[in-house]
Amino acid sequence: MPDKKNPAVLVLADGTVAHGFAFGAIGTTTGEICFNTGMTGYQEVFTDPSYFGQILIMNTVHVGNYGVKEDEVESASVKIRGLIGRNLEEGYSRKLAKGNLDEYLKENNIVSIEGVDTRALVAHIRTKGAMNCIISSANLDVDQLKAELAAVPDMDGLELASQVSTKEAYEMGDPASPVRIAVMDYGVKQHILHCMVDRGAFVKVFPAKTPLQTVKEFQPKGYFISNGPGDPASMDYAIDTVKGILQEDKPVFGICLGHQLLALANGISTFKMHHGHRGLNHPVKNLLTGRSEITTQNHGFGVDPEAVKKADHIEVTHVNLNDHSIEGIRVKGKPAFSVQYHPESTPGPHDSRYLFDEFIGMIKEG
Repeated sequence: MPDKKNPAVLVLADGTVAHGFAFGAIGTTTGEICFNTGMTGYQEVFTDPSYFGQILIMNTVHVGNYGVKEDEVESASVKIRGLIGRNLEEGYSRKLAKGNLDEYLKENNIVSIEGVDTRALVAHIRTKGAMNCIISSANLDVDQLKAELAAVPDMDGLELASQVSTKEAYEMGDPASPVRIAVMDYGVKQHILHCMVDRGAFVKVFPAKTPLQTVKEFQPKGYFISNGPGDPASMDYAIDTVKGILQEDKPVFGICLGHQLLALANGISTFKMHHGHRGLNHPVKNLLTGRSEITTQNHGFGVDPEAVKKADHIEVTHVNLNDHSIEGIRVKGKPAFSVQYHPESTPGPHDSRYLFDEFIGMIKEG
């Protein structure tokens, strides 16, 4: 087990302080605190680019107990800024694992704290809302940490997508495929790309700020607007790109941040949620079929329902059955749709993977 004699401290922006023990890298880190209620899939969660800029609470009691594997990732590195757990485990039981969580976090320079009452902390955030926090195993002076935390910018208004986007365009799949999809990478998860490639698509992934004219040179038959971190309303460049894509009248599919960008490109505002949705068991109703889906979610912003009511050209297709927030929309008269949740579901149930089939089908029909 890691050295329990090395203390660490967590300080929230509202003054809440929690003491625990260091895990992973020794140091200090800051970010917006959030929580995920999933019991498995921690490595996929840690490498999801949508978590960039955030310090994550894993609410399950034991994290790391089945180790880490090279292929259970959504990007090339861990994207969370820090980790909070009740019991972060160095030991693991799975023979296929290539290493333990402590080593993995150290390799990725992720400062973490364990021995924290995560259930109490999650209950606090559910009441008080998302806020910035700081973890340190290098400095235990709470007053100094509060001063450092005060200088950290809020997530509201931050443009982060371009920081996690690919720096160079790359391709996946069979170049001979007639299903050519241009992916605007604002923090795309690798399993989203696999869900399209596995269905016969040839995809080219473009850096976030690629001019649309450059993307069009690929001669795509459809466009995918990816997930990613930060405030969508701060992404004027992406909103303008999506507006241009819609003028192409080709199939468009957006997920999470891509859902919010599709809304903004249609004049519908977004908002910062109280504490967001992050987990593997969120119930969503498909209003077009009447069926419910258990979904994987990770977002701290949402589409404004009041703005949608005023937009005659937008139809709500999915709603969250917990809080009735908007989980899906389509643009009337155009082959463009989006969902707030993650149908690739890594980790999570596969109830919503039909959306990839629908997207590919739209391209083939076009």
